[in-house]
Amino acid sequence: MSLAFRGFLGGSALLFALSAQAAVIYRWVDEDGRTHVSDVVPEKYRKSATRIDSSRSEIPTEQRKQAEQAAAKNKALAEEAASRRQRTQAIQPSTAPSQPSAAKRPARGVTDATDCETWRSLYRESMECFAPFRTTNGATKAEAFEKCNPIPSPELKCGPVTD
Repeated sequence: MSLAFRGFLGGSALLFALSAQAAVIYRWVDEDGRTHVSDVVPEKYRKSATRIDSSRSEIPTEQRKQAEQAAAKNKALAEEAASRRQRTQAIQPSTAPSQPSAAKRPARGVTDATDCETWRSLYRESMECFAPFRTTNGATKAEAFEKCNPIPSPELKCGPVTD
């Protein structure tokens, strides 16, 4: 194991250990009127710096676990959809090279009269359509909106999916 790699692992472990605790953060205003926030305060601003309670910004453990579970579930659904789409494309080769389809997916949107089961189905179809257009940092490529209709999450009206 290289020295640089061991240093990286040690530094990573240290950062992880430090991030588990609330950080001491300070706020101060410089002579130009700019506000700064940092864990290190320059000597000339130490008397005017105020300590910030960073624990107010921390996400409760239970809420963080729920978000991680939801993200993992959405990622699994997107991967499953992409895999399904690849299998379908392998079985049904395209007759024309990469011609855009005329209709967007899903074909219809959500209204006030849409029932929860239908809404969830339309939402899943929309997520499957957008999945191949996601970048590694989670952004959506612009061309996705030429082929896919965005459907809002049904969770606010219908509640979370219970398995």
